[in-house]
Amino acid sequence: MIKIPRLLWLIISISTLILFSFASLRHWLFQSNALDLGWFDQALYLISQGQPPIVSFSDDHILGDHAAFIFYPLALFYVIYPNVHWLFLVQALALSIAALPLWQLGKQANLTDNLALTIVGVYLLYPLIFNVNLFDFHSEIIALPAFFWAVLAARLNCFRLFLLSIIIILSCKAVLSLTVAAMGIWLLWFEKKKLCGSLALGLGVFWFIITTQLIIPQFSGDEVAAVGRYSFLGDSVTEIITNLLLQPNIILSRIFTKANLEYLILLFLPVIWGLSPRYLTPLVAAVPAFTLNLLTDYQPQKDLVHQYSIPILPFLLLSVIATLAAGKGLIRRPKFIILWLLITFLALGKYSYFTSRYLEQIETLSAMKEAVTLVPNNVKVLTSPQISPHLTHRSIIKLAIKDREPINIQEFDSILLNTRYPGWENSQDTVNNLVVQLQNNSNFKLQYDRDGVVLFNKINQKNSQNLK
Repeated sequence: MIKIPRLLWLIISISTLILFSFASLRHWLFQSNALDLGWFDQALYLISQGQPPIVSFSDDHILGDHAAFIFYPLALFYVIYPNVHWLFLVQALALSIAALPLWQLGKQANLTDNLALTIVGVYLLYPLIFNVNLFDFHSEIIALPAFFWAVLAARLNCFRLFLLSIIIILSCKAVLSLTVAAMGIWLLWFEKKKLCGSLALGLGVFWFIITTQLIIPQFSGDEVAAVGRYSFLGDSVTEIITNLLLQPNIILSRIFTKANLEYLILLFLPVIWGLSPRYLTPLVAAVPAFTLNLLTDYQPQKDLVHQYSIPILPFLLLSVIATLAAGKGLIRRPKFIILWLLITFLALGKYSYFTSRYLEQIETLSAMKEAVTLVPNNVKVLTSPQISPHLTHRSIIKLAIKDREPINIQEFDSILLNTRYPGWENSQDTVNNLVVQLQNNSNFKLQYDRDGVVLFNKINQKNSQNLK
């Protein structure tokens, strides 16, 4: 058993604190969003209350989104105390604790103590880690350390830990089943781990079929949501897979684009010094995620801000470990590696948002905080996207945005709007029209008006609650 240095525990603790603090600060500044933080927060709250987790923003069941069963055990935190900060803590801890199995993988590859800790630095300073932590909450983050533990368990022939890791990964998001299956191929072919490789391949394929053909359609009444991003290949998962296999020319025409070249540069730049063609075999497991990100025109899948590159990162770092263990790589001295990482982090990290983008609506911050406290509990609410994550502990909350028009104000008990910053750029007219309707409607009374933040409450609200 490899003794874990105290310094590593200190690094993990400091990282967790930093990531949790920044995510909490962003939320405090009203920069979190209905999609996706409010979405998951409401689902967890409803589960903890014993109610069906049907997210009212779109009236979808949480399992109809990505078949993410992980939200059911996560809801236990909300049973203790329902608060969105649990999600920030879980996400920060998941991102940070991944350093533990990563360090063990480095030591297992016979890296020196300094190089093994440097690999931890490579991971924590990789821009995606800091950036994705700021982008609300996403369940696949929990799968990140599980991928490292799965590989470690396979190499140690620890079957139980491997199986547990795979189950956690598959419970986080349906699409991760493709990465699990590809990891199985890598383990079988390159790592010569027949049992673990076969299990990963079999479970990955099985879960992909079950989730996309049974669970998600059952709870959503439709195809997997992301299918629309690949409409050029077909209108269903089955059609897309068929065309991928039978019409490879379509793939080639979509992959070789400027946007994809920029994406690959962003992805590889922080670790380019530690990659060698001979030691890139772990990236076999990342092929599904690479393919999905390269084929789509959906820009968030081609940056280091959103969660879509998370399934690639573990295997990218495994390639770096393999390169360093073989005595290869353009840079091998820890201090120069850390210097390069600091440069790329300063260039690609989104810490600057706290002095720019996240302060754009600062003059309405105090008003939004005050208005939120005036919204009664357990009433139907219509509000702006940036305000909604602060009000999602209820059964009904809707968004005042253009995409939800026409909006019937009579369906709501409280309507809270930020008229200066509607949340979505195309929704300014929507918010203005709602305010005019409310001012001319005798059923609503203006309860709060400050700095462009207005709260209207239905006059007979208390009576209507008593009737319920």
